[in-house]
Amino acid sequence: MVAVFPLRRKVLTWITCIFAMLTLSACGFSLPGGGGPLINTQRAVPVALLVPKSSQSAGALGVALENAAWLAVNDLDDVEIDLRVYDTFGTPEGATRAASQALADGARIFIGPLFAQNASAVGQVAAGRGVNVLTFSNNPSVAAQNVFLLGSTFENTANRLVRYSVRQGRGRVFIVNADDPAEALGADAIRRATQRNGGQVVGSAVFPLSQQGVVNAIPEITRDYRASGAQSMFVTSGNSGALPFLSELLPENGVTPANSQLIGLQRLDIPSSALSLKGLQGAWFATPSPGLVQQFNNRYAAAYGNTPPPVAGLAYDGIAAVGALVAQGNSNALTTQALTQGAGFAGVNGLFRFMPDGTNERGLAVAQIRNNQVIVIDPAPRSFGGAGF
Repeated sequence: MVAVFPLRRKVLTWITCIFAMLTLSACGFSLPGGGGPLINTQRAVPVALLVPKSSQSAGALGVALENAAWLAVNDLDDVEIDLRVYDTFGTPEGATRAASQALADGARIFIGPLFAQNASAVGQVAAGRGVNVLTFSNNPSVAAQNVFLLGSTFENTANRLVRYSVRQGRGRVFIVNADDPAEALGADAIRRATQRNGGQVVGSAVFPLSQQGVVNAIPEITRDYRASGAQSMFVTSGNSGALPFLSELLPENGVTPANSQLIGLQRLDIPSSALSLKGLQGAWFATPSPGLVQQFNNRYAAAYGNTPPPVAGLAYDGIAAVGALVAQGNSNALTTQALTQGAGFAGVNGLFRFMPDGTNERGLAVAQIRNNQVIVIDPAPRSFGGAGF
């Protein structure tokens, strides 16, 4: 049975948290997969937000995450969250100290931290007390029995894009990635998604991560692509990396929209100036529902006077999920079984749900860049079907 619970009066008519009614008993045993503490829903539930407010490189992100979390807390209806903010300083050591202090203060669940190494450190501290962690990271290597990812993973994005590509008759895939650990993980995610969704990887290419490396590799990449019989080219690089060079040089060397569908594993609309790149016109990528994101951005700007970075929405989503579960009034609302119920939640980035292995599934739209604009060509799902990937 599925129940729907609004988060707050008219303020959140555009967002609803969805979750399955749970049948856990109220006794205090530890559940498999990380368990979770029992809570008293008649009192404000202590929630620890871990953010890198004093980090030189990520302090601004920490502030934005805190702002978004408070926005979510203020939107909750009939749910009391005692949100306490702890500074991780952007380091594993700082995250460990923050987590230990939060547990001493009675935290029943963690939201954050941001970086993968910090999330792993917090997860270890929290595991000893049977507390779950909803980290902003998207790195599956830190997902664990009590650590759940809020960030969208390569696996999730690749699965969405490959599934759509296969439906469109573009299932013969050629993968291009830089010689970089993160991009190699992205390439592997595309391979798995292609196999999972009935496509075929017919070729691949790896290039050195430098401007000259791209220039030198282009002739071989384009030659191999044409010889492979591929219908689409997946590129793991983003606009902060090699993608602008690739998108410019590929058409000059014969790989054009007429014989190839360019598909980006990373967001092609960040920064927005990338939308005017000639080589990206016609390219596909996965994105949260633009309408929901814009509404959140507008609300955030009205409250704080600036546009939030994309990661800020994850803090809102984390609070929204906790609020939806606590609203049931069940003492076991923050256990692993509750967090991983199949119906998932709806946040400012669209539908999402936590998987038992600590990863997540997010309902993403497929978009195309046309005439320097983002056009949704396949909307994000309105509900989840089945058990996930």
